[in-house]
Parts: sequence; structure tokens; C-alpha cells
Amino acid sequence: MAAYAADDRRAFDTLFTRLSGRVHGFFLRSFFDSAIADDLLQATFLKLHRARAQYQRDLPFRPWLFTIAARVRLDELRRRYRLAEDGDEELMAKADEAQAMASDSAGEAGRTDLQEAVRAALARLPESQRMVVHLHRYEGMTFPEIAKVLSTTEGAVKLRAFRAYETLRESLKDLVAKGEAA
Repeated sequence: MAAYAADDRRAFDTLFTRLSGRVHGFFLRSFFDSAIADDLLQATFLKLHRARAQYQRDLPFRPWLFTIAARVRLDELRRRYRLAEDGDEELMAKADEAQAMASDSAGEAGRTDLQEAVRAALARLPESQRMVVHLHRYEGMTFPEIAKVLSTTEGAVKLRAFRAYETLRESLKDLVAKGEAA
């Protein structure tokens, strides 16, 4: 990123090649639609391009990139659910519930293997919890990093993670029991 901030155009190609799949997956797990994920990926890298001069070399790059992606995601949720700019946790929870119900109806049929069961269980989580799980498990971010990305406290992130993992554990306990019996 430091090279790109210094106007090295090839550095952008390298960044995009290395990280676009991860950012796309982040959006795909939130919206379950590849076309929306593509659009939000493009918006994220456009914002990255515009903000490249503000990048601080002494800070890790991935949390900075996912902070941009999280803001793009939040902007999309606000647009979809017409949330106010200063929307509170209650409004976000309502948007999460609407998103979870939409994802449930979008793809329950034909899921039988463990991987699809885990995806379905993740899809049923509220968006705020699903985002924490994604950043923690798939991106390997620490809770303090996630708190910075989401502009919240570390305690709030840990609580979301705890609730998400408990819900997943409960949702998947029958599958785990079957796997242990086999």
C-alpha cells in the first residue's frame, strides 16, 4: 500500500489481486448476492484509491482496508433500509433481522452437507454478529482490530462474537453429534 500511495500503479494491481477475493467474500457473506458484492467491492477499492494519500505506513493495512469495506457495507445497509446516518443499535438490529430473513428464504433448499449447513447457520446470524465472525475467523483479525474496523468497543465485539459462536454451536450441535457418531 505504501508503494501505491507513492503512485506506483502496479502496486494497486498487486493489492487488488491479493485482497479483492477476501473483500468480495466479506460482502457476499453480508448480502448473499454476487452482483451486489461486485458493486461494493468496486466502491471499496474506489474509496481506497481516493484515500491512498491518508494511508499511514506504520499501521497495518488489512484493518484499514476492512474499515473502508465496513463503511461501504454500512452505507449499503442504510440505503436499503433507509436508516439515518446516526442510526442506533436498535435500528441496525432490525435491519439485521430483515437481512437474515431474506437470506433464509433465498437458499434453504437442497443443503445437505456440512459445509452448506455451516453456511446456512452463518446466514441466519444477525448481520452484526456475522460480520464479527467473518472478520475474526476468515480474516484472522483480533477483537481490538475488529472494534476499530466497526467503530465500536472491544467489549461490544466480544459480546457479538460470543453470541454468534453460541448460536452457531447450538445450531450445529446435531450435525457435530452425527459426525462424532460416524
